[in-house]
Amino acid sequence: MTDKMLKFVKIGQQNPPKRDVENRKSDFKEIYNQFIKDKAKEQSSRCSQCGVPFCQIHCPLSNNIPDWLKLTAEGRVQEAYELSQSTNNMPEVCGRICPQDRLCEGNCVIEQSGHGTVTIGSVEKYITDTAWEKGWIKPLKIKNEKNQSIGIIGAGPAGLAAAEQLRKCGYKITIYDRYDRPGGLLIYGIPNFKLEKFVVQRRTKLLDESGIEFIQNFEVGKDSNLEQLRKKHDALLIATGVYKAREINLPGNDLNNIFPAMEFLTASNRKGLGDEVELFDKGVLNAEGKDVVVIGGGDTAMDCVRTSIRQKAKSVKCLYRRDKENMPGSAREVSNAEEEGVEFVWLSSPKEFKGTSKIESLIVDKIQLGDPDESGRRRPEIKKGSNFEIKADMVIKALGFDPENLPNLFDSQELQVSKWGTIKTDFDTMETNLEGVFAAGDIVRGASLVVWAIKDGRDAASSIKKYLETKVAQKAKVA
Repeated sequence: MTDKMLKFVKIGQQNPPKRDVENRKSDFKEIYNQFIKDKAKEQSSRCSQCGVPFCQIHCPLSNNIPDWLKLTAEGRVQEAYELSQSTNNMPEVCGRICPQDRLCEGNCVIEQSGHGTVTIGSVEKYITDTAWEKGWIKPLKIKNEKNQSIGIIGAGPAGLAAAEQLRKCGYKITIYDRYDRPGGLLIYGIPNFKLEKFVVQRRTKLLDESGIEFIQNFEVGKDSNLEQLRKKHDALLIATGVYKAREINLPGNDLNNIFPAMEFLTASNRKGLGDEVELFDKGVLNAEGKDVVVIGGGDTAMDCVRTSIRQKAKSVKCLYRRDKENMPGSAREVSNAEEEGVEFVWLSSPKEFKGTSKIESLIVDKIQLGDPDESGRRRPEIKKGSNFEIKADMVIKALGFDPENLPNLFDSQELQVSKWGTIKTDFDTMETNLEGVFAAGDIVRGASLVVWAIKDGRDAASSIKKYLETKVAQKAKVA
């Protein structure tokens, strides 16, 4: 094996080259170039094939990473793809947007020993993009169609993953979604420079060609309530995600030109898709020529600051109440933002929005870190008399997301939710308090990563399959 693998002592870590900063700031294309075949093989060969694969353990999907790295190093890319897709419904998406520095790559054994991690995400992207190019990825062919149907509410990553898994079993699948395109956050939330939309669109097209029915512009509670959908299908899965923006209630909060992150990102993504976006075209949701301030420190905040740069903002600042070491977002994304000209104002928290009819500036408090809180991170504390002022023409609030009130929205008051508004489910089966209604993804666990949504969707599909098989067995027993 050593002639093909364990080359980390001889070969250094190398990512696909980034596009030049000035060049990439001028468009919304992905910033990394593709690995060429020889480099993908070479970088895969750095894997140490350790006895306890910490990369796999720290992947929510438990991807067989050492095995498909070995196959790639041996030039067996089609086999590597087959292994990769056996545990992941969207490896080309995860290869692009997973925070590998916090998951697989951050726990790579050779990274811990100082040799630099295996570039797992880039290889995963290379494997799957090659599979698409070579025509290895084809629509599902169902041999045994079942006479049971499943309705899925939400066409985001959890819903799409569950749909594919259940369709493989022969079930009739209908996905209901409030937006005009399937993909959810992958289409409207994540910018093109991280995930170009053709990547998502070819995947959803494949599912459509596999016999999965998509019903877009459909609002549960308006077009049909939850009970009506229950009667129509043998089982339901709620996979809506969480989209309600967390608020920051400060003086001046009602001034114009203060926007939640998703409103800003959706306008930009729709524009990139060729849609007419009136508020963008009028310059309201467009950062061009403006002093932009983004509040928040997660990946959504990074999406907002980097989008503002590409829209030719005059200046872009990011306010975060802790320091760089304690940011919740990907360190890789922070580094990309810094390269592109974003100014980070660490240890700062907004105190007041100032302006007449629209935002003109922010009063900002300086922060010091105190004792650790219940999460283990040091608690931010305001320094008395330390406030200062920052000029702003546009403020974007990227403070995270909460669930919408689904019992009200779905006209289903009996649907039980937690004190946080997430749907209550049985821990083992993922079934809600309503028989035959399951839930998965962010609407259960709260705002999280795409890879966790895929994992939840796959797990929910297994539970739904067991539920429906039990129903069939019980009917047969009665008969």
